Amino acid sequence: MAKASWRSSDRWLWCILVSAVLLTLLMTFFLLFAFNFDQDDVSELIHNEKVDGIGERGGQWMEVISWEPRIFIYHNLLSNEECEYLIKLALPHMQQSTVIDKNTGGNKSSRQRTSSGMFLKRGHDSIIQAIEKRIADFTFIPIEHGEGLQILHYEVGQKYDPHYDHFHNADRIATVLMYLSDVEEGGETVFPLANNTMNSISRSSNLSECGKMGLSVKPKKGDALLFWSLKPDGSLDTTSLHGGCPVLKGNKWSSTKWLRVNKYL
Repeated sequence: MAKASWRSSDRWLWCILVSAVLLTLLMTFFLLFAFNFDQDDVSELIHNEKVDGIGERGGQWMEVISWEPRIFIYHNLLSNEECEYLIKLALPHMQQSTVIDKNTGGNKSSRQRTSSGMFLKRGHDSIIQAIEKRIADFTFIPIEHGEGLQILHYEVGQKYDPHYDHFHNADRIATVLMYLSDVEEGGETVFPLANNTMNSISRSSNLSECGKMGLSVKPKKGDALLFWSLKPDGSLDTTSLHGGCPVLKGNKWSSTKWLRVNKYL
């Protein structure tokens, strides 16, 4: 009786094991055919679902540029149509760009920053709302913690000298810089104090002399640059010092979204 009982138990265990293996194989084949992706192409795993906004953005993926400061590029965050839409919204309202007066907290003109720009109120319309939601999904920072979009235009010779986005009377933690146009020459975003870079992006032979002064990212229409002004412990990351190199040929259009520790009203 004991021998028969053991054989019965073995049979049940064997059936369970075979069933588990078959179920695993079926699930594996289902996933492979359902998603139909190349395992070497990570971009196919990202954002295949329908999204709001206008135009086709193609494949989107994130690239780590540096850990000191923390810098990432989100490729194809914006479609070509969205870039053109932002420029069209901004054109009638462009004014001389200003900088923050560190003593008063107000705005002032400065030779440090020679571009022109304007601001869009957060949630300006459905397209802006879609872009802002996309930024929140990308950065894991709620929409309510973001300032309104700033649209900037740089003509030949215009630039923004190295500076910090975080200062004592504001709680900006990170910046998303979206490139609305390509630039023929110059116009790089440069981080002169960056360390621990992850690739050779700053060693491109196409960089301007200014761009060779540190880790530099050339504007690419539709891409977004995310960098953190604060370290994980909340202290200022001094390596986040950054600037916009002078445009040498063509025009540069960009849009900035500053993200804060607290909700921004």
